[in-house]
Amino acid sequence: MNILVLGGTVFVGRHIVVEALARGHKVSLFNRGSRPQLFSGVEELRGNRDGDLSALKGRKWDAVIDTSAYVPRILRQSVELLASSVERYCLISTISVYADATKPLLNEKDALSSLNHPDVEEVTGETYGGLKVLCEREVLEHLPQKSLILRPGLIIGPHDPTDRMTYWPWRFMQGGEILAPHSPDRPVQYIDARDLASWTLNQIEAKSTGVFNLVTSPDQYHLEDVMRLCAELSDKKSNLTWVDESFLQSKALKPFSDIPLWIPSPHHHFMQVNNEKALSLGLKPRSLADSLADIHNWLKENPKDKLKAGLNLDQERELLATWHQI
Repeated sequence: MNILVLGGTVFVGRHIVVEALARGHKVSLFNRGSRPQLFSGVEELRGNRDGDLSALKGRKWDAVIDTSAYVPRILRQSVELLASSVERYCLISTISVYADATKPLLNEKDALSSLNHPDVEEVTGETYGGLKVLCEREVLEHLPQKSLILRPGLIIGPHDPTDRMTYWPWRFMQGGEILAPHSPDRPVQYIDARDLASWTLNQIEAKSTGVFNLVTSPDQYHLEDVMRLCAELSDKKSNLTWVDESFLQSKALKPFSDIPLWIPSPHHHFMQVNNEKALSLGLKPRSLADSLADIHNWLKENPKDKLKAGLNLDQERELLATWHQI
């Protein structure tokens, strides 16, 4: 197959390109060229999604995989240009599109978020989900018979630039007393970027259409599983202190960014999303143990002094000292 990837040099796109090449597909990448070339034998098309799509004109592909759509106005330009040039338009969206994160087992038919100001283009924690909803609508409206909409949950794995799951293997590699958000039985749901890539290519090859949640099964894993597995991987001694979320909230800590995987109640159902539709089409997520082991090994090969997510060690020590005084 001849596949166009919009993006393709960072995390999800990178794994999709690797998987597509391994299957013998021909791959073209469209991006600004701001990152070093990662792949040999891949066509590099240069441009800007907002106003400079000339490199895509007059071309045809079997499928386009859009890994970098965040603003509907900008996405619309790509969709309108490619509508008659591709057989399948695959949009990587997010489970953040759902309106009610307090509802367990959200499925693809549940209500979606809306924006108070639909013309907003700044991507923030408050607008991200609503903007993705509008991006989905652009694809569905312009290519109703050709659209494949994927809604992954937390995406993890090697090369993750967000460090959200990466923080925990990294933190256990440092050793010492570790602050964990109570409680141990909170659900943890994710999709490994490599499983996302593999399933995406499977569906493109099968000419599938529709909307799919891409996550591990609800209640398959919990916070205590993450902590246990990270401790087993590390050669440093550590002890875990579970800290009540009311204390964390009193310190104005940001869920999921200051403390990865922490989602205060009742929004923790955000990690209990229904994945039955994708399972029925062959989704087989690898185990949490395998994903964490690969992240751990990647970190050993690519050491990090500072992460984009999680507490720094000084912050953590101060919080733990205060917590122990209560």
